[in-house]
Amino acid sequence: MESSNLKQKIGFNILRLSMLVILLILGVILYDIISKGIGVINWQFITAAPKNGMTEGGIWPAIVGTFYVTVITAVVAVPLGVFAAIYLNEYARQGKITRLIRMAIRNLAGVPSIVYGLFGLALFVNVLGFGTSILSAGLTLGLMTLPVTITASEEALKAVPNSYRHGSLALGVSKWHSIRTNVLPYAIPGILTGTILGLARAAGETAPILFTGAAFFLPFLPQSLSSQFMALPYHLYIMSTQHHDIAKVRPLAYGTALVLIVLVLSMNLIAILLRSWLRKKNK
Repeated sequence: MESSNLKQKIGFNILRLSMLVILLILGVILYDIISKGIGVINWQFITAAPKNGMTEGGIWPAIVGTFYVTVITAVVAVPLGVFAAIYLNEYARQGKITRLIRMAIRNLAGVPSIVYGLFGLALFVNVLGFGTSILSAGLTLGLMTLPVTITASEEALKAVPNSYRHGSLALGVSKWHSIRTNVLPYAIPGILTGTILGLARAAGETAPILFTGAAFFLPFLPQSLSSQFMALPYHLYIMSTQHHDIAKVRPLAYGTALVLIVLVLSMNLIAILLRSWLRKKNK
């Protein structure tokens, strides 16, 4: 008994130590970015366009481009992902084929983002003729986010007790009515959390938009879905690795990184608040 308690204490201490190490590393990274980027953050930096070869000005076109692409990603990934999860969990016959489909979806979630970028280049840019544009980039990111959305949505549906389904079906309602009124309301917090986390990941991706629509430098806002665009992650990549005067634009790069982190953290915070509010509402 004492040996078991000792092993348990050692295990908990290892977990605590691992958590502290991760938080320490995260704190160092955030401190470095915040301390070097906060000095350039002002209203002009947020609302102005870059100028003089991106050595001056702001990042407004990159913010707008990131927003547009994220919206298209959501329009593609959320409906398809949620309905695919509903079909797999509620309607599909559970067998070898369904397990194979689930395994394929989980494998797709682990595919490197640059592979999705090359696929988007081949399909949306070349075959479908959308060109290097916001639409091509958004559709590519939508495909990349889709496996995560399906998996998160299906896990949220599985967490709803079967008694909720059986109780409504026993009253004679249709299966879809049962799912819509007795299952989805309780699964939505988990679905929203997984969806927003997937969108936050998509907003910070560089490789998929690198081939499908992101521009090196555009001092104006995109005019349509067929236009090229600037995006925060690609803008940061250019200023950090490809700019002709990296030392001069380094403070701007840190400022851009700080804005991107705030954007991603804000999306995560929205997911947490929505989940909390919906859970309280359902209770």
